[in-house]
Amino acid sequence: MCTYATVQTPLEGSGKGPGGSWFRLTDATVYFDHPVHAMAEHTLNIDFAARALGPAARVAVELTASSARELMTAIQAALDSAPAEMTA
Repeated sequence: MCTYATVQTPLEGSGKGPGGSWFRLTDATVYFDHPVHAMAEHTLNIDFAARALGPAARVAVELTASSARELMTAIQAALDSAPAEMTA
């Protein structure tokens, strides 16, 4: 079953794409659905993209639900460990 629930968010950062070149990321699309490559029935899929550069300027990630939750915990821990003035 597909949820078709898709969340988009603007962001600021960089990603390394095909060929090893870095590019500026402008947004992310997050959804829970069937993966393209990961060996799981459903995954949390994240596409980090630079829309102005076209469809090739993206970094795609497919994570199991368990791995996605672990990543959320790790991100929160890393941000919490930094001085507040650095993460404002």
